[in-house]
Amino acid sequence: MTTEQLKQYLDQAPFRPFQIVTADGYSIPVAHEDYVSVGPRGRTVLVWDQDDNFRIVDVPLIIRLDFLKEPPQPQSGQEH
Repeated sequence: MTTEQLKQYLDQAPFRPFQIVTADGYSIPVAHEDYVSVGPRGRTVLVWDQDDNFRIVDVPLIIRLDFLKEPPQPQSGQEH
């Protein structure tokens, strides 16, 4: 995965929620483009969820991006 590919998903108009799937099997939902920040060098992304939790993801470890059929629901108390 490249930063440019990720930015294509983030820059869609209108935005469509998607999930980031990593090489170690994690799926990280992206409910809104404002919930993602790409690092200055483009190697890492910070993904916030609706409960103000966040994940830091190495872009080279992203194996695919999948559109979500419905926006992700808040998951209070979920371990990350």
